Amino acid sequence: MPAKQFLTITQKQRLQKALRESDCSRFREHALILLLKNDGKTYEEIADFIGCSYRTVAYWCVHGDPDNLDSMRDRRENGNYRKADDEYIQLLLSVADRKPKELGYEFELWTSSRLANHLAKATGIELSGTQVIRILRKHKVRLPMSRI
Repeated sequence: MPAKQFLTITQKQRLQKALRESDCSRFREHALILLLKNDGKTYEEIADFIGCSYRTVAYWCVHGDPDNLDSMRDRRENGNYRKADDEYIQLLLSVADRKPKELGYEFELWTSSRLANHLAKATGIELSGTQVIRILRKHKVRLPMSRI
């Protein structure tokens, strides 16, 4: 039997406010999961209603803390390159400004994969070419290359 009315009035009001005001769809989904669980819905009913997986519902019912709304943010809104710290980003920006030949490579132009591989050797942080491009776009850097 699902737990019903496990949230305090304050927790429920805070979750409802977050549901109305948040710009992040995933955060709203997580708040809604807890509110539906509070109404006595089963994990399966919640997953069917929201259109997400049972596993997602189970995870957020266990890990979502209604007293700490930040616990319900899964950090994906920050971008998928959290491994890239400020030092990595600065190195990426400086390497992207240089020609590959200056660094001893035989090719003329950078591709995102080549940059990712070069930085993985230099820093030990492995990112995909797509993640590298996202960082460059965020910093308004365009590579002079034929394809991304």
